[in-house]
Amino acid sequence: MKGGGGGGFRTQQDETLSGKQRGSVDLYIVRRLFSYVKPFKGLITGAVLLTAGGALLGPLRPWLTKVAIDDYIAHGDRHGLAMISIVMLVVVILDGLKQYQSTWLTELIGQKAVFNLRMDIFRHLQRLPVRYFDRNPVGRIITRTTNDVEALDEMLSSGLITVIGDILQLVFIVIMMLWSDWRLTLVVMSVLPLMIWSTISFKNRVRQAMLDVRTHLARLNSFFQEHITGMKIVQLFGREETEFQRHAGINADHRDANIRTVFFFSIYYPLIEFMSSTAAGLVIWYSATRIVRADLSVGVVVSFVQYIWLFFRPLQHLSDRFNIMQTAVTSSDRIFRLLEEPVEPEPDESAARELGKFSDRIVFDNVSFAYDNDNWVLRDISFEIRAGQTIAIVGATGSGKTTIINMLSRFYPIRKGSITIDGTNLQEISSKALHRLIGVVMQDVILFAGTIRENLCFGDPSIPDERVREAARIVGADRFIEKLPGGYDYQIRENGSGLSVGQKQLIAFVRALLYNPDILVLDEATSSVDTETETLIEEATNRLMKHRTSIIIAHRLSTIQHADRIIVLHKGTIRETGTHQELLARRGLYYKLYLLQHPERSRMEKAG
Repeated sequence: MKGGGGGGFRTQQDETLSGKQRGSVDLYIVRRLFSYVKPFKGLITGAVLLTAGGALLGPLRPWLTKVAIDDYIAHGDRHGLAMISIVMLVVVILDGLKQYQSTWLTELIGQKAVFNLRMDIFRHLQRLPVRYFDRNPVGRIITRTTNDVEALDEMLSSGLITVIGDILQLVFIVIMMLWSDWRLTLVVMSVLPLMIWSTISFKNRVRQAMLDVRTHLARLNSFFQEHITGMKIVQLFGREETEFQRHAGINADHRDANIRTVFFFSIYYPLIEFMSSTAAGLVIWYSATRIVRADLSVGVVVSFVQYIWLFFRPLQHLSDRFNIMQTAVTSSDRIFRLLEEPVEPEPDESAARELGKFSDRIVFDNVSFAYDNDNWVLRDISFEIRAGQTIAIVGATGSGKTTIINMLSRFYPIRKGSITIDGTNLQEISSKALHRLIGVVMQDVILFAGTIRENLCFGDPSIPDERVREAARIVGADRFIEKLPGGYDYQIRENGSGLSVGQKQLIAFVRALLYNPDILVLDEATSSVDTETETLIEEATNRLMKHRTSIIIAHRLSTIQHADRIIVLHKGTIRETGTHQELLARRGLYYKLYLLQHPERSRMEKAG
């Protein structure tokens, strides 16, 4: 990753920052952005030199006009006028070539820098802990990776080098004006204080407006993502009109935020135009008095009128670029906040353990976990799983079953206690080694856009077709896969749209079988399938769990009766442990859960 820490920058909101703090944040952002263009120093040097050389071509034209009027037209020198016209034509052609080349170079630099930024963002997102995605809406994250990056793209591609060119052109224009007539130059400069004040006022107001636009855009994207995903629920509950009104409110906030930015620009641009016209009027008025006294030539006056428009055009360009840069700085602020989110800590390379095959036991020793300081999900959980055993974890919704798996997979940090695998603390094992050991089949199967085969081989794309087909046959997924158009080359749509829940579950089982983990976790893997598909999965899981350590989380107690040990959770604590028959004999919590799922036995006992 590029860049470093940001101190208070990461936790302060823009609207609460003082001017001094805001300046330090801007400087920090510039340094971070520079780190993305620094690798292209050669291209930047070429673009800057080209822009610097080309910045002189524009101011040359008024000076050549002055020479043509005063030295050749005034004296009727047609040959000299022809020569100066040729020189002016060459300057215009060179200026056009410069603009073409500098535009191409700046776009190239911008695209290369943005490419690296996108790569860093995606790499960082993959390393963020699962809890980050739990507390941040998908729409907000998408806004960071699309709209905010596009704003940076615009600045890096068309703003950065162009600003240097505009500033240099302003410097050359002032030098040429001073060289031509210093008193007329002072007349032009008389409007600068008002322009500087206007620009500073504009900057302070438009920055907050741009931040509001981005904030409301993120809300809008989050709303769209959430409702497109859940459109079936909206329609089933007849919430179309209500949700339409909610969308109207969010959309109106976004519209109003944009209108505020338009308001500031609608004032600023005419004000700049008014000041440039005022400067031109003052120059013409002052020049007339001096021409009458024969103190000034017509060529100088004409050149100065041209200089005025040239002088204010870069200033207008700078205001346009300033708009782009304000948007980009706001977007950069948000992007770098994302890039500075703490990633899942990895053990030091020197201390990281690369485990081989799982051979002994997993030990949970007084493990406790809470999402905050008050709400403990797990309390003092202690148990062990020996290699080759099948352990089932049951309990009511919210008892902490899935949290145990999330901690074993190191998706969440352990607040108290420890987890060891073959005697090695979980925190000392590298992520790659840990995830090679553990394969998880979840209730909500995630499939990616692509072919059936690509989804089956997600853990290892190099798996030969023969193994893929054999694994599908073992699980029983080959029955529906081979009926699909294209078979294993059938294109799955986003998140498996078009496949049934059972078909997606079977694909997940084939994927787990191909991944071949030492520790298999089934997290409610059969709770959403029909009886026929459940029978197929049970047959496949029996083969899959053979000679393998397995952890099963299940609501259906009928699927875990043959487990070596069943752990019963209640409100984050272990209430009971034992085999199916042992737990039934105790007539405790497990027995009550069993009766709830087998009401016929409950009626028999009452009748008896």
